[in-house]
Amino acid sequence: MARLERKIAVITGAADGIGHAIAEAMAREGAHVFLGDIADSAGEEFAAALRAAGYRADYVHCDVSQKADIIGLIDSAVKKTGRLDVMVNNAAIAIGGMPVHEMTDEQWHRLIAVNLTSVFRGCKYALPHMIAQKSGSIINMASAQGHIGLDGWTAYAGAKGAVMAMTRQMAVEFGPMNIRVNSISPGTINTPMNDRLIKEIGGNLARAWVKMHPLGRIGEPSEVAEAAVYLASDAAGFTTGTDLRVDGGLTAAPRYVPELL
Repeated sequence: MARLERKIAVITGAADGIGHAIAEAMAREGAHVFLGDIADSAGEEFAAALRAAGYRADYVHCDVSQKADIIGLIDSAVKKTGRLDVMVNNAAIAIGGMPVHEMTDEQWHRLIAVNLTSVFRGCKYALPHMIAQKSGSIINMASAQGHIGLDGWTAYAGAKGAVMAMTRQMAVEFGPMNIRVNSISPGTINTPMNDRLIKEIGGNLARAWVKMHPLGRIGEPSEVAEAAVYLASDAAGFTTGTDLRVDGGLTAAPRYVPELL
């Protein structure tokens, strides 16, 4: 039997990168996945490809900075299936690479809206369904940046640190209702978002990333997806309030400051 057989899972930021890998892995393990993203063409094609492979998948447009879109994504899953077993708050953007005093208010508010407020809303609107059925697993995407410092990423690290703190609090609060809440902290992962950063900053960034990870490489989205499948599955039935670091040893190593320029 597949690890997520008959479970209903909602994943934000599912059109590419880590969210794409999580959705694919969960569908492969038997879940009916509901994919949220703003990249509608890519999201629709992905959902169609999953269905063609024999899996259950639906795509719903979802800009996680908009409350109505998050409500719509969750409601579409519940209306179609009658329940919600797994909520993966994955969508995020990378705004950084600058001293905090050079960051604009507009950049700050945009980052917080996508990386933190969306997690609050994803949990807020998923929880009533999970409370009613007395079960559920929420997985919030944090980051190694929430554990260690790196020049230029104060706001990003602050948002991800807040995600971990919220996760622990909700695990305590909703544990008695059989709802598990965990986070995942990836290290540097081979995603389109990081590809864009390399193009903006330069190839030295990619080489620095490799040196920062004791395993001598950056991670693959599928490796984070395996952690998400575990946390969503019954195998993690006694796991809550934890942050699972999938970071190639990045946060275990002495601080390495890359020479980017």
